[in-house]
Amino acid sequence: MLRSVYRLESTFQTIPKRSNALNANGSMPHVNGFKKKTTQLKELIKTKELSFIMEAHSGLSAKIVEESGFAGIWASGLSISAALGVRDCNEASWTQVLEVVEFMSDCTKVPILLDGDTGYGNFNNARRLVRKLEQRGVAGVCIEDKLFPKTNSFIGDGQPLADINEFCGKITAMKSSQSDPDFQVVARVEALIAGWSLEEALKRAEAYRSAGADAILIHSKKSNISDIEKFSKLWANRHPLVVVPTKYYNTPTQVFRDLDISLVIWANHNLRASIMSMKEISKKIYEQQSLIQIEKTIPSLDEVFRLQNEEELRVAEEKYLPKEAPL
Repeated sequence: MLRSVYRLESTFQTIPKRSNALNANGSMPHVNGFKKKTTQLKELIKTKELSFIMEAHSGLSAKIVEESGFAGIWASGLSISAALGVRDCNEASWTQVLEVVEFMSDCTKVPILLDGDTGYGNFNNARRLVRKLEQRGVAGVCIEDKLFPKTNSFIGDGQPLADINEFCGKITAMKSSQSDPDFQVVARVEALIAGWSLEEALKRAEAYRSAGADAILIHSKKSNISDIEKFSKLWANRHPLVVVPTKYYNTPTQVFRDLDISLVIWANHNLRASIMSMKEISKKIYEQQSLIQIEKTIPSLDEVFRLQNEEELRVAEEKYLPKEAPL
């Protein structure tokens, strides 16, 4: 059943310890107690220090990202689609994506930013998405200015872009629909990906900022940071900037700091690592027809049970199940 209210355990969470604090000069204050996931994500985006979030595509991978120390999670549309065995062109419906993200949100305390593709339709679909994400304790969503159904940014050239005014209306509708003022809507500019000019990218970014977007994600598929660098310098830190350095991975992290980037998304690396690991282990077991050389090289079942929080169930059973009646 769809839930219509925030769950306390997913909406209010203990703040993970991290160094990027927001105070009067833009850093995060020390807070004892609980803070909404939406507020945590807002502060990651608004802080003057560079922040990082890591890709996940399932409840298990989200838990691993959290335990690795990341203060936020990128729920990647590519990775979720691939994990479901379909293409990254909206073959997985928005409700199927929502179901995956709900599991991710339930088992983690750090905020999740969903890769929401184009918003799964027009302004009406997009604003409904916001309401459903809020119900599940998801902290924000990123939408891109392409057409529905979308095509992955790294496939082909010259992908058509959405009309600026239509996309601005979608952003405004999403911001008007949220019940939590800290819920974050990030507008992803695909102009550089589509081969359009730097001027067009800046024009679109400014329009989306004016429409109410909480941050701008500027995307590029060049193997160097030149596009991002030019855009960032002309953007002049007028609004938080988010980047996804999948293709320009050789860029030193200090460069992002020098360009006043707010948030870096490591976008698909857990998916790719899991493919490599599963291929390797499956091939070995197939060839060896045995587990003798394998068992000690992979995590134990006890580690799986730990990640599933099996111990909590044992404790709950002791507390809530009736004791055996005396003979």
